[in-house]
Amino acid sequence: MNLFKFIIQRVTRSKNASQAPTAKPEANLQPSLRHTIHEFEDCSDLTHRRYQDIRIDLVYFGHLVDQDKLHRDTIQPMLQARSEDIQTLLEQSQYHLTTDSKDLIKGILSGKAAVFHENESYLVDVAGPPSRSVGQSETETVIVGPHDAFNEDAGVNLALLRKRIKSSHLKVVKLSVGEVTKTDVYLLYIKGLNHEPYVQEAVERIRKLETDSIFDTHMLIEYIDDSSTSIFPQFLTSERPDAAASKLVSGRIVGIVDGSPTVFSAPTSFFEFFSSSDDYYQRWILGTATRLLRYLAFAVTISFTALYVAVTTYHYEMIPESLLLTLAESRSRVPFPPVYEALVMEVMIELLREAGARLPTKIGQTIGIVGGIVIGQAAVQAGLTSNILIIAVASSAISSFVIPSYVMSASIRLIRFVLLILAGWWGLFGMFVGMSGIVIHLSGLTSLGSSYLTPLAPLKPRDWLDVFVRAPLTAIRQRPSQNKSPNPIKSKNRK
Repeated sequence: MNLFKFIIQRVTRSKNASQAPTAKPEANLQPSLRHTIHEFEDCSDLTHRRYQDIRIDLVYFGHLVDQDKLHRDTIQPMLQARSEDIQTLLEQSQYHLTTDSKDLIKGILSGKAAVFHENESYLVDVAGPPSRSVGQSETETVIVGPHDAFNEDAGVNLALLRKRIKSSHLKVVKLSVGEVTKTDVYLLYIKGLNHEPYVQEAVERIRKLETDSIFDTHMLIEYIDDSSTSIFPQFLTSERPDAAASKLVSGRIVGIVDGSPTVFSAPTSFFEFFSSSDDYYQRWILGTATRLLRYLAFAVTISFTALYVAVTTYHYEMIPESLLLTLAESRSRVPFPPVYEALVMEVMIELLREAGARLPTKIGQTIGIVGGIVIGQAAVQAGLTSNILIIAVASSAISSFVIPSYVMSASIRLIRFVLLILAGWWGLFGMFVGMSGIVIHLSGLTSLGSSYLTPLAPLKPRDWLDVFVRAPLTAIRQRPSQNKSPNPIKSKNRK
């Protein structure tokens, strides 16, 4: 019986000893390993594995590496090798000798595994962080043309662009932003087609950036805007690889932020926000008609409701007599001035839009359609608004969604409120004052030092063929004058 208890005790002690940490006390570790463990102190998700027989320490984050790749390419070959063959194994190409402790820490945080042997440290790329597959863009849908979109993995985004531009002249500058996040930012340009000062200016602005964190492209461009207080975006953003590739070929810079599915391009102009990728994937006449329709939508969305307020408040003489009777009858039960009536309805439209965007897709569509119809009819029946105002507000809201760029569309919707208030104060004169202020403000904006109203100011009529209309591809300059980059010489044999 005593012998049986003795055996049980020895087995228990052996089991506890095997479960105890196998790592050396910190004082006995090699300097680089000791420094690494000290840097990741209190990081419970860090994995530190020690193989005593072959004198190897392995340090990595389990959720950032590809476990299958780690075992197949690193752990298994090491366990199968003899102790005297380990040094030969570490001389293979996948192991990179690292002498800088900062590079070692950054490598581990990037999903690499650190291998410590004797007094040397190596990094092996076994990264496999979670990421979603390439899908379709939710904000830039097209009817014809490619349907793939960027995702949050900068490596995938670079691959999508390299797939479309198979040229050694496509250059990539890698930068790091954020004292805490250390976010990777990639600036792409095609050497020989790009105006070099633009690249230098963009790199300089990003390097001078002092902030703790950058999580998205829109955060970065707000820091490096020429005028960060302006309501208008000065960098064009896109989720579409084909759009980004076309910007590169036209001589612009494209920026990729790791962790963001959106890229930016610069320099840009105000009119560039009204073009869409599928303009070039259909017949030029259809592309031109669609683009002109967008400019018409821009005019409608900023002025239609304000024009209603100005006319019904100060300028009844501008209304045709047949329509005046209908308008007077519609407004006879409304107790509020037109400006208050319009502001309430505009705010309700924005609330419905925001609710529809935040709710799940199927519920959001229901809220937008049913809510708009129910609230509109109830408001008219209750005498809180007129039928004509409902038409004006709905037309303005619909027109704002015709603009391809969501960021520009949001900016224009805010301008609508400013013009609405000015129209309520001073009528048509207030509208003209507001529009003049917008034009003056746009004239003073720049994008990487380039005029924001190019090719209207400065005047470049040749570029109008791809700005206000979508001319045939044979007539369009491949690189607009804003980019100050050379255009190719057409072949003499081409007719």
